[in-house]
Amino acid sequence: MKPGSVKHGNEVQQARHDGLKWAVVTALLVVAVVGNTYFANIGLLYRVLGVVVLCVLAGFIALATTKGRDLTELAVSAKKEIQRVVWPTRPETIQTTAIVLVAVLVVGLMLWLIDTLLGWAMSGVIG
Repeated sequence: MKPGSVKHGNEVQQARHDGLKWAVVTALLVVAVVGNTYFANIGLLYRVLGVVVLCVLAGFIALATTKGRDLTELAVSAKKEIQRVVWPTRPETIQTTAIVLVAVLVVGLMLWLIDTLLGWAMSGVIG
């Protein structure tokens, strides 16, 4: 939903239950953490599977909230935007990389030369 837009009927009803959904998400994550500690004597594989299942369930519930739907909408629009990007060709990438490497080499040599000259000058002054 865009900022400043008006919520209607079903959206208001869904937004009303967001607090409950977030409470369930929090409870599931707490159960995952506490359960992992409580069942420390159970095999690691089973504890990891339990935590993963609870986290996935919490994620699905979180995505059912207003903020979750906004996040999903943002992800979809970001994917569309990435598909519209014009990526450089391989020769353009190689040429740009070569230019950057040469520039870094030149600047590095200039800094080394300046450092050497200043070191030589300071040695002459200090003795």
